Amino acid sequence: MAVSKAQEAKRKEDLRANVILFWKLVGTAIGLLVLLFLLTSWGVFGSLPDHTKLENPDTDLATEIVASDGITLGKFYKDNRTPVNFEDLPQNMVDALVSTEDERFFEHSGIDWYGTMRAVVFLGQRGGASTITQQLAKNYFTEKPATNIVERIGQKLKEWIISIRLEKQYTKQEIIAQYLNQITFLYNADGVRSASRIYFGKEPKKLNVEESAVIVAMLKNPRQYNPRREISKEKSFQRRNQVFVQMVRNGKMTEAMKDSLREQPIELNFSPETHNDGMATYFREYLRSWLDDWIEDNPNPADGEKYNLYRDGLKVNVTIDSRMQAIAEKSVKDHMKNLQAEFDHQNRNLKTAPFRDVTEKEVDEKILASAMRRSERWRILKADGKSDQEIKDSFLEKTDMTVFSWNGPIDTLMRPIDSIRYYKKFLQAGMMSMEPQTGHVKAWVGGINHENFKFDHVKKGKRQPGSTFKPFLYATAIDLLKFSPCMKFSDGEYTIPAGRYGNQRDWTPKNSSGGYGQMRTLKNALANSVNTVSARLIDEVGPQAVIDRVKTLGIDTSNMSAQPALALGTEDVSLYEMVAAYGVFANGGIYNEPVLVTSIEDKNGTVLYQYRPDSKDVMNPEVAYTTVKLMEGVVQDGSGARLQDSWRGNQSYANILTDYPYDLQNPIAGKTGTTQNQSDGWFMGMVPNLVTGVWVGGEDRAVHFPGITYGQGASMALPIWGSYMKGVYKNENLEVSKESFPRPANLSIQTDCDAYQQENGSPSEEDDGGELDM
Repeated sequence: MAVSKAQEAKRKEDLRANVILFWKLVGTAIGLLVLLFLLTSWGVFGSLPDHTKLENPDTDLATEIVASDGITLGKFYKDNRTPVNFEDLPQNMVDALVSTEDERFFEHSGIDWYGTMRAVVFLGQRGGASTITQQLAKNYFTEKPATNIVERIGQKLKEWIISIRLEKQYTKQEIIAQYLNQITFLYNADGVRSASRIYFGKEPKKLNVEESAVIVAMLKNPRQYNPRREISKEKSFQRRNQVFVQMVRNGKMTEAMKDSLREQPIELNFSPETHNDGMATYFREYLRSWLDDWIEDNPNPADGEKYNLYRDGLKVNVTIDSRMQAIAEKSVKDHMKNLQAEFDHQNRNLKTAPFRDVTEKEVDEKILASAMRRSERWRILKADGKSDQEIKDSFLEKTDMTVFSWNGPIDTLMRPIDSIRYYKKFLQAGMMSMEPQTGHVKAWVGGINHENFKFDHVKKGKRQPGSTFKPFLYATAIDLLKFSPCMKFSDGEYTIPAGRYGNQRDWTPKNSSGGYGQMRTLKNALANSVNTVSARLIDEVGPQAVIDRVKTLGIDTSNMSAQPALALGTEDVSLYEMVAAYGVFANGGIYNEPVLVTSIEDKNGTVLYQYRPDSKDVMNPEVAYTTVKLMEGVVQDGSGARLQDSWRGNQSYANILTDYPYDLQNPIAGKTGTTQNQSDGWFMGMVPNLVTGVWVGGEDRAVHFPGITYGQGASMALPIWGSYMKGVYKNENLEVSKESFPRPANLSIQTDCDAYQQENGSPSEEDDGGELDM
């Protein structure tokens, strides 16, 4: 049927009207969209961040502790986030990210309109519309997702506007870096750097394409696609392979490579970063208190506010060398595991184990009762309003707990009071290594396991040093009385009568071997820790002169009593003080206080603190050198001689001498120390550019070996030193010296005893080497 002209005209008119209506609707929609954009940008629907907020978004940044060799030792954080620059990211991660999350990232200006329309038309079934920039804007500035459609549209508009502003403010590369720095990946892995270190044990730049794909796969949902969780391992594997597919689609990977990699399992090197994990845990805890004090005294000059250790992204450069720290921690762990096994064996039939020289009543009413009141459990229950009796009763009820052992954690059912006794049995250790020329602390091991034993035996612990104190006495005698190491003294019994130096009664120390009647040089007497010769020396110089001497060496003398027994190391000192003081001998009489922090930077790299050396001349270089030569005799012929052994021999206790034989043939000066009843074992050892001290003992002085064979410093502490030095010498890059100690020019004190005896017309003595170190 023919269409009339009138009908055709009407049809065209209707079509024209529909087209006009369509464009009016489109125009209106665009106008409304523009209006919404304008209203949103004007803050009608809520404020938007200004340019300063975009430049410095609120992000908690961890304080990073960086070792002298550039390795991160640990962090202080609320969020474990340390940002990286784009240059620190591997290209394979960038390719994986863009291919998977935002294929047109480098083409759009913050909003992918094609992706947006596709998401609208297909209701999100063919991919979402959010760009990387939009996701960054959301992470930065959307605190809580909207719960209804109207609010969500408002949030989306804000994200679009912020995205456009971010694109104007930053380069594409900076946006990628910021986005990856912002994401949280579980297990305290905040940001890509933490994720890389925690999941794969390496810096992001070293990730291979498979590892980068795993991290990119987690971006969609870190919990649902987490390779560590048993429930999500398979999903993580499948999602990683989908990342490979996307990389092929975008020309960033070949089909052949995809087919090869998709069959490979995900291999993790899970390295958790908590305050109890990682390296130098005791050092890091001491550093925290040091930084708290520094922050208190050094407000931000820009606004006068205090820096926040957990949010402001400080970078703390420390003196610890991660390589030396790792060797030190291994040496302590290996030896203490061996030593503990022997200690437990010797206590197997002891009713009061692990305590000796006390009754069972004293164990219950003094040692355990005191430990119970000092425990965290007591503090918490007391804060909850429990009575003392209620708290005591709770210590007698069995409960599930996980306890420490050298073979790994043990899940058990135990009464809390029994757990206190269990933990008391463990021998503890402290170790510190320092460069005497600078004071830089290179290794710090404060205990055997920071998670279970918080007390730091480097700085906080103070114990009797035993014979390791004797070099201070000898140095005082050499300085004040001009004694030569080759001068001879009788090792016969020597009494300082009551009344002298405030003595309450006669003081007559014994030699550990019970032998007397020889004439010994000072060098031989120190090498064999002859107590009677020490008694003669302190009577010659007086106890106060020794106290005055050690005070100049940085040792706290406020509680020291000027008694003759000082000669045998009866006054408590810290390992920290001892290492610093021994450093004076190695450094030609110059004292350097131990240095921990070389500089502190803010998140922008501005230096906030720079260490300035403060050296002090505290000892005549000749006296320092002469004392070193005395202590060389300890290693050559005395209680430290096993350091130079090159074969194992048949010692009955050789099984606890970790890494023995040590075969250290270079010049070493050192001193062993053992206190009464074997409660403390020490070894202080030096080479020209490294001084290292080791202490081993129980938390309580009643925890000790029954005899001197295992309980002396040469068995408890020296093996850690020997193992450590053996390890550092294997790494030539550490440049630990094997040379002789520098000799002062025009040395006036004769240190060659053969030459001294010839000059003075007397024969050389026989070194019987018969003394143990006490």
